[in-house]
Amino acid sequence: MPQRVMLFREAVGNDKYLLGGKGYGLVEMTSIGLPVPPGFVVTTEACKQYYSVGGKIPSGLFEEIRKKVKAVETQTGKRLGDTKAPLLFSVRSGAPFSMPGMMDTVLNLGLNDKVVEGLASNSERRRFVYDSYRRFIQMFGKIALGVNGQKFEDILESHKKRLHGKSDVELSPSELRLVIQEFKEVIRHDTGRELPRDPWTQLEMAVEAVFRSWSNPRAVEYRRYYKIADDLGTAVTLQQMVFGNMGQNSGTGVGFTRNPSTGENKLYGEYLPNAQGEDVVAGIRTPESLDVMPRELRAELGKISETLERQFKEMQDFEFTVENGKLYLLQTRNGKRTAQAAVKIAVDMAGEKLITREEAVVRINPAEIDQLLHRTLDPKAQVKAIAKGLNASPGAASGIAVFDTDEAARLGTKGDKVILVRPETTPEDIRGIIHSQGILTVRGGMTSHAAVVARGMGKAAVVGCSSIKLDLDNGYFKTPEGMIVKRGELITIDGSTGEVMLGNVPMIEPELTEDFRTLLEWADKSRRLGVWANADNPEAARKAKEFGAEGIGLCRTERMFNAQDRLPIVREMIMAEDEDHRKEALRRLVPFQLSDFKDIFSLMAGRPVTVRLLDLPLHEFLPSAEEVVEDMENLRIKHAPPSSMEGEARLLTKVHQLSEHNPMLGHRGCRLAITYPEIYEAQTEAIIRAAIEVRKELGKTVRVLIMLPLISNVNEMIFLRRRVEAAAERVFQEMEEKIDYKVGTMVETPRAALTAGELAKHADFFSFGTNDLTQTTYAFSRDDAEAKFMSRYLENKILTDSPFEVLDTQGVGRLVKLAKQEGRTSNPHLEVGICGEHGGEPKSVAFFHEAGLDYVSCSAYRIPVARIAAAQAAIASTKTVSTV
Repeated sequence: MPQRVMLFREAVGNDKYLLGGKGYGLVEMTSIGLPVPPGFVVTTEACKQYYSVGGKIPSGLFEEIRKKVKAVETQTGKRLGDTKAPLLFSVRSGAPFSMPGMMDTVLNLGLNDKVVEGLASNSERRRFVYDSYRRFIQMFGKIALGVNGQKFEDILESHKKRLHGKSDVELSPSELRLVIQEFKEVIRHDTGRELPRDPWTQLEMAVEAVFRSWSNPRAVEYRRYYKIADDLGTAVTLQQMVFGNMGQNSGTGVGFTRNPSTGENKLYGEYLPNAQGEDVVAGIRTPESLDVMPRELRAELGKISETLERQFKEMQDFEFTVENGKLYLLQTRNGKRTAQAAVKIAVDMAGEKLITREEAVVRINPAEIDQLLHRTLDPKAQVKAIAKGLNASPGAASGIAVFDTDEAARLGTKGDKVILVRPETTPEDIRGIIHSQGILTVRGGMTSHAAVVARGMGKAAVVGCSSIKLDLDNGYFKTPEGMIVKRGELITIDGSTGEVMLGNVPMIEPELTEDFRTLLEWADKSRRLGVWANADNPEAARKAKEFGAEGIGLCRTERMFNAQDRLPIVREMIMAEDEDHRKEALRRLVPFQLSDFKDIFSLMAGRPVTVRLLDLPLHEFLPSAEEVVEDMENLRIKHAPPSSMEGEARLLTKVHQLSEHNPMLGHRGCRLAITYPEIYEAQTEAIIRAAIEVRKELGKTVRVLIMLPLISNVNEMIFLRRRVEAAAERVFQEMEEKIDYKVGTMVETPRAALTAGELAKHADFFSFGTNDLTQTTYAFSRDDAEAKFMSRYLENKILTDSPFEVLDTQGVGRLVKLAKQEGRTSNPHLEVGICGEHGGEPKSVAFFHEAGLDYVSCSAYRIPVARIAAAQAAIASTKTVSTV
């Protein structure tokens, strides 16, 4: 069984899954001789045991902790509870994956009235001692005793207000003693008990509080958002306290070995003199840049930064404290960064030979690639900033100003776009942040909670905007010029410049950076899967090509029918009483379709284009019965001629005839074409004619793939393939020219997958329509499932992910594998791809690689994601690459 408690120096060689991220970093830094205060780790094994026995401390754990405390006492020459040389601890959480601010920390543990009075006997450090005690009571009261933390903040604010002070450092020792007494009274009143005086009791309660914080709502929400497993547990690190609040030659800070917003290879961070670490990360005070540090300490920090990167081969986010001029490291972890920074750092580190190109590709989280596709403010837009803060997380966002995190979450869940405006964000704001377009805070720096979380989530953020005055009670903020911005008013923030603007500012779509293009080129050299695009019009095809699409895996033709200039003709075709009239309407539609196909084929010349023939049921092209009845009533009121009324009556009859109880399983796809073969024949003629005309004009054309939708019986395939081939032959004879083309089917029903061996004898390719295949396999209606019960399935762990977002590999995936294997057995030349949106989801792409598909196809903006994910899948299948 893994050990439950280990000193830093004993734990070398263990991984972050046992030590937690924080413990792992401290152990590694200790092993290479960096200045780390001594301590020990209570491992994740202990936390797992805590939850396995129903939230109770495992037997013997505290005895093991006591032994390690004694070892630290021996190492430091200090003793827990001693009044002359007390050993004080920080007690901090540390999950295997970074969860900044989501769990709990207690600093200065070991202080009580006797220890405080012993330390305060030295008048030079009296203020420091009382300030440390105040901090301990505030943290311990909130985290271990469950007191509402706002009550402590209100007491602190009232004392500062009474003295006309702005920050905690302005409170005198005597004022701090009053604060301490009021804090104790709050605890006594709210809990019915005294603040524990015994340091051992404090320690035991703090360790259990950290264990409990693994399952607090914000931690659960954060894990759900980032898809972190709930059974990993958290470690607890207990480390000798060092103090940044001992005076002006002390301080605390956060450093990044490279810029987390841009990726620039330059030490980046913030420093706050005479403060403790929580002041920086919580955004309580707005810190200054590292340049305000004494020159020799700044130089030492630079050397440490280089050492950390050599050790971890990753950009590091580290916390440090300066105590009376001596530098100590308290934490290091792989730094949260924007996607733009992640790409630059990976490419630069490969160039610096710190990592290989393959490692650079593996380093990128493909799910975060869409952050690189953030919109930015249109440089042509005439804008005037109403306020300016720190540019904490790039990108621009517009939304209504909302000042309450629960309201932001509620509105965002409904689809409203909101900007969360707060004094500073705390971990409790995580739900509001997730559902907001962007974040604006009055306080906090570039390494505050809001900045770190926003960068990790790819959301625009402006922090430390101290020029605005926020009135939460009355729901508005006031700008420096006196402008009032009320709750619900539309604002825009620019996380790249720190500017805040009134209204909705025009934005432009992003372009790929040179570093990103380089990384994608490296990815393309590693991947086996092709990456195609779903594109229904020239604009989408152009964007897909720009993002590196090697072809079009799904061109839906129903959108060509829906355009305003051709919808009346489509309705004539639907209303036709016989085949001749239907063919006449279709003949008039051919020029429109010919033009559409030529535009797309010209853009994609030399590449494959898969055209799916009409899939929608015909009633989708008609107005609803309610709309027709309303039109008839209006005609009646206007005394319209009888002929008009007769036309509407015929339309209403047709609407009723075509209405279905379950349209998804009704008269659509190939079933529609078997009833009306002339529809697919007309489409085929337009496709083949367009491809030939493009070749005449450009000297080359596309590789045409004609896809028959919703096939579930081999006889449907045989029947329709004959019609398609006959139509193509007519065009060849008329134009006296031929092209190669393929006919295949979209596999989107379980029966099609189960009989794939038979279908493949008559199909040149399969393309899995995983959206519908998921619906038909689960018997879920996607719209109803997502609106009514999917959230409960996820909350109750019935499903790990929505099967419409991440492929269900056990069920739907098994059908995919079966169909591919049996199809290839029947037809060794069968081309097999997937064109559902799963084609751009990283976990699903990895499955498709493993299943042996030829390509994935997805929307244009997911193509870079698919390229990276396909490369990572290929690399993972051939070797194990370290990701540190």
